[in-house]
Amino acid sequence: MTDSPSPLSPQRRHDKGLVLIAAYKLLQALLFVALGVGAVKLLHQDAADVLGRVADHLHFNSEWRLVDFILDKASLLNDPLLRRIGLAAFAYAALGILEGTGLYLEKAWAEYLTLAITASFLPWEILEILRRVTWFRAGLLMVNVLVFFYLLNLVTERQRGKKESLPMEEN
Repeated sequence: MTDSPSPLSPQRRHDKGLVLIAAYKLLQALLFVALGVGAVKLLHQDAADVLGRVADHLHFNSEWRLVDFILDKASLLNDPLLRRIGLAAFAYAALGILEGTGLYLEKAWAEYLTLAITASFLPWEILEILRRVTWFRAGLLMVNVLVFFYLLNLVTERQRGKKESLPMEEN
């Protein structure tokens, strides 16, 4: 018996970087699904009251600056805004699932899509860092810069490989 894979079950190694990025995108999608579900659940309710009860249940100090900020902003939420938040969250989750699945399957279109989307968000993330530096923002920016350059390198290497494999024209 040999250790080589049979033709019926080919064993292909996945690019570990793409698998890691796919997991990141799918995790983001899961968080946006949770956000969308939360927005839909808050429809026809007083969002500030519901979030205040959640904060009490979780024993958060209501004088903590972040809790106070969230509860203050929750009072601005109304049903039309919650519907828009839910729709945007579900749309972004769908995009994340598309990116993550395509990257896991090592599809070139997913690499280009993720590259374009990541590049489009980098200026906003940089502006947020310039507005106020936090560990979370800096970490998110660093992850997205790494994703961008990894995918850019992958795409350019593939393009170089295609050009080198083309037969030379004779004059």
